[in-house]
Amino acid sequence: MSTNSRPASSIAIPKTKARIRRRHSGLSRVEARDGWLSLTPFLLGVLLFWIGPMLFSLVMVTQEWKLVVPPKYIGLGNFQRLIHDPMVGVALWNTAYYTFLGVPLRLATAFALAMALNQGLRGTSILRTIFYLPVLLPAVANAVIWMQILTPDGGILNTILGWFGLPGVAWLYNPPLAKPVFIGISLWGVGPEMIIFLAALQNTPQEMLEAAKIDGAGAWARFVHITIPMVSPVILLNLTMGIIGSFQVFSMAKIMTNGGPQNATLFMVLYLYDTAWTLFRMGYACVLAWLLFAIIMVVTIIQLRITNRWVYYETA
Repeated sequence: MSTNSRPASSIAIPKTKARIRRRHSGLSRVEARDGWLSLTPFLLGVLLFWIGPMLFSLVMVTQEWKLVVPPKYIGLGNFQRLIHDPMVGVALWNTAYYTFLGVPLRLATAFALAMALNQGLRGTSILRTIFYLPVLLPAVANAVIWMQILTPDGGILNTILGWFGLPGVAWLYNPPLAKPVFIGISLWGVGPEMIIFLAALQNTPQEMLEAAKIDGAGAWARFVHITIPMVSPVILLNLTMGIIGSFQVFSMAKIMTNGGPQNATLFMVLYLYDTAWTLFRMGYACVLAWLLFAIIMVVTIIQLRITNRWVYYETA
């Protein structure tokens, strides 16, 4: 017997490992293929309905296009119009007013409701459903309901005021009052923020609260030094989403006031819509859209850059 011969098992083992590697490689290719096939509808949607329109609008900022005639290249003409358009300042002011007053009020209301529901009282699930139900209503239905409530002549709210001998108020037709009324209406839809806050509160470690209570910390001290830091990432989430959403307010203003009275509710998206589909200035509307996009991006980046000062992320 030759001394260089090896047992058959020592030869079979490498072959077995090679087959296993080939099998695993084949499975990996199948999994990768199935993964890409599953992602294809999403990727096509992003390409066709997000990236594609954004690139098209980026081209259109240098064009004058009235839909019924071919686009015409005007260079920086749309940007010059933007600089000299007084309505841009009005729309931005209305939007900023609505955002920087409305969003904190929405978050405070949602957080207060979540704190109340987190007390473990009976009927919590029913109340949670009631508070969330307005979100399920379509925007048009919401607008119609509030128009019936706020109509000066025969509106529900003015009728209730009349029962107490108080005069009616032109809620939607008084320029100084219109934006605060819209902010108040926005509180009708705090259900999503409330549910997220409630989930965060229920995940707050109870042993930390109990330990602080044993050490003599009062309810306010526990709220400020334990509850707020523990839910601060959720506050950041709701704040970010709230700011982005408030910059895009449109449906209620379009249906209820169409930007009035005296442009008091002419928000940026509403002005963009009117520019595109009423005045048929598509190129200029694209400039307005990119301006709004840039503002939202800047505000969001600033907000995220200062999160380390007040957001607490629990580490394992």
